[in-house]
Amino acid sequence: MESKYCMYLFVSQIITANGYAENVNLSNLKMGLGLVACTIALVAQFFPKKFPANKGILIWCIALYVIVFVILQLIMYFKEKNHILFTHPLQDSFSSTGLAISSKFPRFSDLYTLEIASVDPKSLSANPPVEFTKSVTKWFTKDGVLVEGFFREDVENLLNKFTLESRKGK
Repeated sequence: MESKYCMYLFVSQIITANGYAENVNLSNLKMGLGLVACTIALVAQFFPKKFPANKGILIWCIALYVIVFVILQLIMYFKEKNHILFTHPLQDSFSSTGLAISSKFPRFSDLYTLEIASVDPKSLSANPPVEFTKSVTKWFTKDGVLVEGFFREDVENLLNKFTLESRKGK
């Protein structure tokens, strides 16, 4: 498994272990739109009439297929961005917004950036975003094995900083 995907998965585990439930609504929406696109493709492929008698149906299927995938791309570009995890607010919290965790790990770089922000930054209960940028050499052995303790500590410190910022700002 490539190291950045291992880190994404581990960040998700750390955040959910700290009481935040993953919000999968966006993933479900994307899967639903993908299912609609697959259904459109199946209709176009297996429509009972043969070409050219099904020309009108094919045109509609192609147009709908393109529209669905444009919607998927817009969701990924404007909503998902670099986010690897969205959460619900903590169970007993007064906050009405969950966390949006994003990461950046540029190609040919050893610098990994992790950011924690509020899902809805315009909300009154939104906290200012916090981030860290560190070299991945701090978390991996020479053999390429993730030292989970060091990485967990840095992620939990960032999460604590985020929650402290919310208490300071209010």
